[in-house]
Amino acid sequence: MIPPLIIEEALAKNINLIAVTDHNTIDNVDAVIEAAAGTGITVLPGIELQTREEIHSLCLFDSLEQASQFFSLIRNSFPDIKNNAEYFGEQFVIDATGEFIRREERLLITSSSLSLKEAWERVNAFSGLLIPAHVNRTAFGLLPVLGMVPTDIDLPIIEISRHLSFIQAIDQYPQLSNYKLIQGGDAHTLEEIEGWNHFTISEPTINEIILAMNGHSGRSYKNLHKSG
Repeated sequence: MIPPLIIEEALAKNINLIAVTDHNTIDNVDAVIEAAAGTGITVLPGIELQTREEIHSLCLFDSLEQASQFFSLIRNSFPDIKNNAEYFGEQFVIDATGEFIRREERLLITSSSLSLKEAWERVNAFSGLLIPAHVNRTAFGLLPVLGMVPTDIDLPIIEISRHLSFIQAIDQYPQLSNYKLIQGGDAHTLEEIEGWNHFTISEPTINEIILAMNGHSGRSYKNLHKSG
């Protein structure tokens, strides 16, 4: 997706906080942050990390510097496999206007050698937030892959897919009743960008989001999805 169009879509839908979490890379995050400058939209930088277990997790940070330091730390955890663009498609790095900069030569659909717990530890080391993504999905979802939520990892938030309500998710996976849930965006097209997660917070930071999920200090969270 083109950065200015992402921001235009968010503005049109009255969304003022988004996260950019491309699969196994952060190379296009700065372009979206630059495109959002002066619009009132905050862009949380991050990455959708595929762990050794083939679990997708959102790794979010308050600053691009934190995200960059994290990615530098884990960069060598990915296999050095070159992308076959004819088979897997192109992997473009673009600027804030959407203009082509370069091709990413490393194949991005692989798994890191880091386990989920190791990834969680490294995200925490940079004051980030790890959220297991679309945990109910058969492919790359935490629950179908592991069969449970690990008890040795502190997970403030868990994401369910857009196709499942909170009630349905807890009915299928009762252990989710012990966790704070959000509705996944997982937008790959402009039309899929939605503002389902509504936070009442004092500033757009990870700590404030966690406070809102727990209803602390006047912060709050509301799910606006019609099936949420």
